[in-house]
Parts: sequence; C-alpha cells; structure tokens
Amino acid sequence: MLCELRIKNLALIESMELNFDRNSHDGLVVMTGETGAGKSIMLRAIHLLTGGRASQNWLRNGADLCEIEALFELNPKHHHLLKKLEEGGFGDEPVVVIKRTINNSGRSRLYVNGSIATAKSVSNLTMDMLSVASQHDHQQLLQPALHLDFIDTLGEHWGDRIALGRLYEQWQQKKEQLVQLRLEEQEKEQKRDFLKFQVSEIEQAELVVGEDELLAAEKKRLKNGDTLIKVSQDSYRLLSVELMDGLVRLRQNMDQLASLDSRAEKLAEDVSGYSYLAEDYVTELRHYRDSIETDPFRLDMVNERLDVIRQLKRKYGETLEEILEFSARGALELEGLENLETRIAELQGEVATLEQEACRHAEQLSEKRRETAVRMEEAMQGELHSLAFGKAGFYVQWHEVEKVPETMRSTGWDRGEFFFCANPGEPSKPLAKVASGGELSRLMLALKCLLARKDMVETVIFDEVDAGIGGEAAEAVARKIKELAEHHQVICITHLPQIAARGTSHFRVSKEVDGGRTQSEVVRLSHTSRIEELARMLAGDSATPKTKAWAEQMLVSGGGS
Repeated sequence: MLCELRIKNLALIESMELNFDRNSHDGLVVMTGETGAGKSIMLRAIHLLTGGRASQNWLRNGADLCEIEALFELNPKHHHLLKKLEEGGFGDEPVVVIKRTINNSGRSRLYVNGSIATAKSVSNLTMDMLSVASQHDHQQLLQPALHLDFIDTLGEHWGDRIALGRLYEQWQQKKEQLVQLRLEEQEKEQKRDFLKFQVSEIEQAELVVGEDELLAAEKKRLKNGDTLIKVSQDSYRLLSVELMDGLVRLRQNMDQLASLDSRAEKLAEDVSGYSYLAEDYVTELRHYRDSIETDPFRLDMVNERLDVIRQLKRKYGETLEEILEFSARGALELEGLENLETRIAELQGEVATLEQEACRHAEQLSEKRRETAVRMEEAMQGELHSLAFGKAGFYVQWHEVEKVPETMRSTGWDRGEFFFCANPGEPSKPLAKVASGGELSRLMLALKCLLARKDMVETVIFDEVDAGIGGEAAEAVARKIKELAEHHQVICITHLPQIAARGTSHFRVSKEVDGGRTQSEVVRLSHTSRIEELARMLAGDSATPKTKAWAEQMLVSGGGS
C-alpha cells in the first residue's frame, strides 16, 4: 500500500507531504476540491513515480529541481513482488521507496530504495503495486481492438497470448524466408550461370597477391631499357676506367706514407678499404648493366597481364585481395544454389511445423477465452446490478472468423467485442453505439473492480471516474468503490459528495495565492471540515444550515465519520 507521498516543486505544488494511515489498509481515501485546484497534479506525481515520461515544463516556475518520493509497504505474501525487488538489486525487504527527480534542464533520475533505476524497471515493478483508473479510461471501451486485452487480463491468458505471438512471429519469418528462397529458385539457373562465369574468369586469371605491383615495376624497367643500359654503361666506364686507375695510385701512395710515418697507418688503412669497396661497386654495376633487358616481346606480355588485371579490378574490386574475396563469396553462393532445393524442402517442413503449433496454441487460447467470456458476462451482471444497472445486459460477441492459417493474427483467431443493452427488451449493440458517458464510466468501474480482485495490486487510484454520473447511479458507484476498499487501498479523486462521504480519510486540494505566487495545498480534513466540504460539493457557495445538516447525515450514513 501507499503509505507516504512527498512532492516538491511540481507545477503549482511548492512542498507537500501526505501520510496515509497504515493501520486503515481497508479504508477509502478521498480527495476533493474545486476544478483547477491541482488534483490532477497528484496523478502527475504518480505517473512520474511509475516511470512515465518527464518534462522540465512540470517544474514549478523558478525552481531548479523537482522531487517526488513515495513509500510503499508490500504484503509479504506477494512473493513475486519481493522477487522482482531482489532481481532488480533493490533489496528483499517488503518496503519500497521510489524517488524521481527532474532538474531545470529536463534531466530526470529514478531511484528505488536508494539505487538508480531505469524507467522500464520501475514501470515493471509498480505495475504490480498500484493501478490507476482515470476519467478517460472508459474511452478504451469504445475501441473493440482493446476488448480482447480485458478478456486476457481477466482470464490470465497473457502468458498464452505472448507464447502464441512468439510462435506466430517465428512462423511468419520462416514463411518470408521460404518465399525468398522460391524466388531465388526461379532465378537460380540464370544466376548460377552468371556466378560460374565470374568465378571461372577470376580463377583462370590465377592471380597472385602483389603481382600487379611487381608487373608495374617490370614494365617500367622494360620501357626504359635502352636508357638504363646507356646510363649504367657510362657509370661503369667512369668508375672502372677513370676512377679505378686513380684509386690504385692512391692506394700505393698511402702505403708509402704509412711505411714512412706510423701516424698515417690508420688513414692508409681507411683509404685502402674505400678503394677495395669501389672495386666491389664496379663489379655490381657491371652485373646490373648486363641484367637489363630490352625484350619487346616480354614487354608485350607484361602489358597484356596488366590489362587482364585492370579489367578484373573494374568488375570485382579495387585490389587483388578484393577480387579473390569476391571469387570466394561467389563459390560459396554457387554451393548454396546447388543446395537450394534441399534448403527449400527443409524450410517447408519448419513452416508446416510452426503453422501446426500456432494453430494448436490459437485453438487452445480461443477455448480459454470463451470460457473466460462466459464467466465475465456473469460477473459483470452482478457488478452492473450493484451499480444501478439492475436489468442491463453485458455480452461478449465473437465475430465469425474462419479458423485457417491465413486468417490468424499474432493474437489468434479471436475478434471479440463488448455489447451492451441498458434497457430490457432492446437488442444488445456495440458499446460505442449505445452507451452514454455516464454508462461507460460505470461499465469501466465494473471492469476495474473485476480486474482489481483478479490482480495482486494493493492500491487502486480512481481519478474522477464518476464523471457524468448523478442521482441513484452516483450512490451505486459510491457503494461499489466503498466495497472495493474493503480489500484494497483505494484513493479516489472525486466530485461526488456520495463518494466523499464514504471516505475513511478525506483530503481537500485547494489553490491559494501567497506572496504573489499561486500554489496548491492538500489538507487532511477534520470531521467538521468534512461537513463544510460536503456542503460545498452539494450546493457550492449557496450552502445553508439544512445543506450542512444533510452533509452531516451523509457522512454518518456513509460510514465516513
């Protein structure tokens, strides 16, 4: 249950702290106030604490930080909630503190028991802790596509529905793969011939990585052979004839110097070494000159090979490595085409198996839904009777769908829709066509009561679900909400005095101007203040002593005192 709620700098609320009596778990907490006083801000705070999207526009004007914090106490019997806490790393105690902060740059943070949490994890946790029903929820009843959700929730079919959805998705994916393979099979012969040509063309070229660079260098040498021979011959002549004769005389002179002066021995040794090294260069230069080719036939062969490589590069890749990789991929694809028939046969078997499984799951789910629908109709009759719909009828109408694979959706074959008849003797029709706003509110309340008994949430929050209701219907709605509060913590934001009079705790939301700033305040009302608030709700500013006496009688008879 929700035990404490603290709000700071949210919209018109500067600072507020609400404490709900922990010992009155079965009580009804009501909140009342003039339109625009700030009751919706309370729902906005709950929305933020359950992982809803935040906006910096919700900060109180001039504030740097908005803080919202709530303390929940869990029923130790709800082991699944305690398990969620432990798995999320938020402890294993039956106490949960959720905090949300929003700064003026729009940055938001969520914390659970002091640890940073994601919006998704908080949403997953709080969905089993509290349920919010607003005045706009009855619009869901006008959308037949959502009616199946109510049935699956009431019958606890979501596990089966999710399993069917996964099967359906796998089935559809395999079907798409099969269609694609069959298209490939139709184009197989043409594609195979083309691939064979490409792979064969590359293989016949017998490419070697790096040969294009070697060939380019060889081509350059062959094209400039005459020049290379001329320059190397001239260099050889200079080095071997003119220079070597001088080096021989130089070596003789250095030997004579060394024999006459020991200080010249090192110098003579270095110069002699240099002259011998020059002789080695002469030999190398002669070998280089003799190795130069001027073979026009070889040049033609090199040019032809380079042309082949250039053509392959234009078709298959900028480098020899890319061309060879293209060839390898083509070979693998050819192998796949050769095995295409086998793959199609295997995939057909997989599609058939998944189709059978999906049909079986859909049929089983359909049977469960119909059983749930019967129980739902019976339960709704009782709920509607207690909501001043004594002779109204609520039915689940199943649209006829041929149960073949082609008509199946991810939710199965079922197309359920709620039908309603407010007056006996009249035919039932779709809710969207016959139900008024007040009737829709009571229908949604009846459904919420059924679902609240079914699920594990301890706290149910109603936000003006009494819109469009008055008279006997208002009394019936008040009794129903009071009945729900016998086994849930119910917080009800209301404009109906009939509901307000039945509250165990009564808070009034008001809007005041203090120091030129408007702010909303929430105050727990005493018995006397409750009488005045009920009188205001009954007659506005025209309340008389009789109105106050009536309000006091309502408070006593409603059990709110």
